[in-house]
Amino acid sequence: MDETTRYEAVSSRDARFDGEFFFAVETTGIYCRPSCPAVTPKRKNVRFFPTAAAAQGHGFRACRRCRPDAVPGSAEWNVRADVVGRAVRLIGDGVVDREGVPGLAHRLGYSARQVQRQLNAELGAGPVALARAQRAHTARVLLQTTGLPVTEIAFASGFASVRQFNDTIRRIYARTPSALRAEAGAAGRSAHTTGIPLRLAHRGPYAARETFDLLADEAVGRVEEVVGKPGARTYRRTLRLPYGTAVVAVDERSAGPWLDARIHLTDLRDLTTAVQRLRRLFDLDADPYAVDERLGADPRLAAHVAARPGLRSPGTADPEEFAVRALVGAAEAERLVEAYGKVLDVPSGGLTHVFPEPGALAGAAEDPTLRALTAALADGGVRLDAGADRDEAERALLRLPGIGPGTAALIRMRALGDPDVNPGGGPGTEGWRPWRSYGARHLELLVP
Repeated sequence: MDETTRYEAVSSRDARFDGEFFFAVETTGIYCRPSCPAVTPKRKNVRFFPTAAAAQGHGFRACRRCRPDAVPGSAEWNVRADVVGRAVRLIGDGVVDREGVPGLAHRLGYSARQVQRQLNAELGAGPVALARAQRAHTARVLLQTTGLPVTEIAFASGFASVRQFNDTIRRIYARTPSALRAEAGAAGRSAHTTGIPLRLAHRGPYAARETFDLLADEAVGRVEEVVGKPGARTYRRTLRLPYGTAVVAVDERSAGPWLDARIHLTDLRDLTTAVQRLRRLFDLDADPYAVDERLGADPRLAAHVAARPGLRSPGTADPEEFAVRALVGAAEAERLVEAYGKVLDVPSGGLTHVFPEPGALAGAAEDPTLRALTAALADGGVRLDAGADRDEAERALLRLPGIGPGTAALIRMRALGDPDVNPGGGPGTEGWRPWRSYGARHLELLVP
């Protein structure tokens, strides 16, 4: 998009572009999402930015009306497999907060200077600025949805000090943390013991029924469950996270362009990572308009695309777990959970375990293929994290004994969130690119 097209999107308040770019108004010092309901500013006063972090870096504050920090992520980062796309996914997973820029660079196989240069060139902000913007959003969520002390929120959000936290909140939101909290009112907050309520934003239509059907069909007992009647179901599962564990719940029914969720964490520092993993599981950063336009042009799929607008290609909340499940199937996965899974300190309904880590299976699994896979996952021979090189990961999987092309492609599509995979390998799908994973989902639903 050029700037003329972007301004047209802003003038029409087109929500399709929320998260794809941001605009700032020089006369007010505020930046917004394209669909902001405020009066459209004059073109001469508008500047465009590829990320919220870039707008913040130029001194603009977040709009109070449209909350531009809470938009879906750009679908571009799901498609792109280059170092910038991989870096964005890793930053979203909290790597900079946990390991710093050197850790991010090491995972990408580049120097810190190279990563800094490439991110600045394309996004207008470096890894620290991108992570800081994400920390500020996490802090706002905690301030407005929990009654936690401000000091605890500062460190839970990833800030190194309370002073850094206060300065950042004032610069981005133009008010103090206490004032930000007061805006939500007491009714908007809950005690931490009841979990953190969140709205997981998405753009465009969302085919929730098909996503929840798939999750219900695949659910592995003790770590996952889908409860309730179709149309009003809740998906619940346990998560293993960098600092602890979590129990998450996501509702099928929604009153707006989001999915309602609630997250119970043993360590609040895991909030950002947990949210990003849920977003990948539910494919919330997809661009359904682009997907449906491309697939709907194929006569074989046109009617089905029209019948299921916003069909998603779900990912996974734990890539290593999915790789194991793709190999052994649901029944054997349940047996592995019972035998080797970590028991929750406090069970939650039918959720009693966290799926076993690869290292726990590598020395205990009887199946040689499962032993090879889990050993490779444990020692880093196969990397499936948010910033993994998809081509290299697939090659590494295929080098393992017993892993065939179909299984490797399925892991690439779901565990690595690649939107352009055709696990069935059928012909005539080149016209679906770069959305072949979505075409495959439509084909799955055509089979009785």
